[in-house]
Amino acid sequence: MADHPHSHAHPPHLQGLAMPPASGQKPKSVVVLLHGVGADGNDLLGLAPYWAPALPDTEFVSPHAPFPYDMAPFGRQWFSLQDRSSAAILAGIQQAAPILDHFLDQLLASRGLDNSRLALVGFSQGTMMSLYTGLRRAEPAACIVGYSGALAGAALLAQEIRCRPPVLLVHGEDDPVVPFAALDAAAKTLASVGVRVETLARPSLGHSIDEEGLRRGGEFLTAALAGH
Repeated sequence: MADHPHSHAHPPHLQGLAMPPASGQKPKSVVVLLHGVGADGNDLLGLAPYWAPALPDTEFVSPHAPFPYDMAPFGRQWFSLQDRSSAAILAGIQQAAPILDHFLDQLLASRGLDNSRLALVGFSQGTMMSLYTGLRRAEPAACIVGYSGALAGAALLAQEIRCRPPVLLVHGEDDPVVPFAALDAAAKTLASVGVRVETLARPSLGHSIDEEGLRRGGEFLTAALAGH
């Protein structure tokens, strides 16, 4: 079969899981949940039941990251962490970002929604993907919520930013995986390019999400999406 000239224009299709709106109606908004390394879409879809009561017309979608996790026989990754240098991480994110972008475009088109009805929620690697991709889309999402993550490509952001959705960053002060200092570093850079950013530090929390972080994330999502 001849190679179609445009066959390489479309990155791999992401597969994932979804929880339809609690109202049973057609979704009026969509929250996309981006998991951390070594997990898959099942991991963060568990957050949806906490937030669905306040967002009854919202569909929750949790895609599996596009690549197999390269340090275990199971799980998925957005990018490899075998080389943890900032240059290698940024290169990995830059490879994965068009895949996520394409997924978001198709998801919104298929639901008949625009970017103002989209929220991105990430954990760890998923936060890095949410921030990188969400700030470079042509139209702003309603908001971005990032747990236990970091801002990759900070030095490029002033040149590359295309939109400014409001951002909530939540981080455990005892995180042994992504240093707690990443919270303040991200917030400062985001503020410097005109992004409205809120932060929540969680004392004695490691690399995870706690009840208070869930509650605050839910409030942020509801404020961004439910007012329509």
